[in-house]
Amino acid sequence: MHLIKKIMKEKRGQALVELALVLPLIILLVMGTMEFGRILHSYLLITNAAREGARAGVTGADDAAIIIKTKDAAESLGLTDAQINITPAQSSRTRGIPLTVQVDCAVELITPVMDTVLPDPFPLSASTTMRIE
Repeated sequence: MHLIKKIMKEKRGQALVELALVLPLIILLVMGTMEFGRILHSYLLITNAAREGARAGVTGADDAAIIIKTKDAAESLGLTDAQINITPAQSSRTRGIPLTVQVDCAVELITPVMDTVLPDPFPLSASTTMRIE
């Protein structure tokens, strides 16, 4: 009976050691998944913002209206005017030529260990080209 109690005591310590070894890996996996989700969400937002800005531009909007439309489509990212590039310039736009709206953004990482694997901030860029109507 004394031998059985001794074996049971040793197994409790073993589970604690296994948890100590595996828990950091599980936490890293979960946090990595969250970071990937945040980056993907931001990429989808700027892709949609570039599309909305280009659509506004090809229907006759000026640069200021394109920038406002683009910012509104990705409001949660807090885009600045410098992050939105519109080509060609407003003065040289004519019917039938392509208009490109490019949005550049950087996503700050929140997981401390991820900056050893990924650049911090993580750069994202999306552009949309449409023909002016």
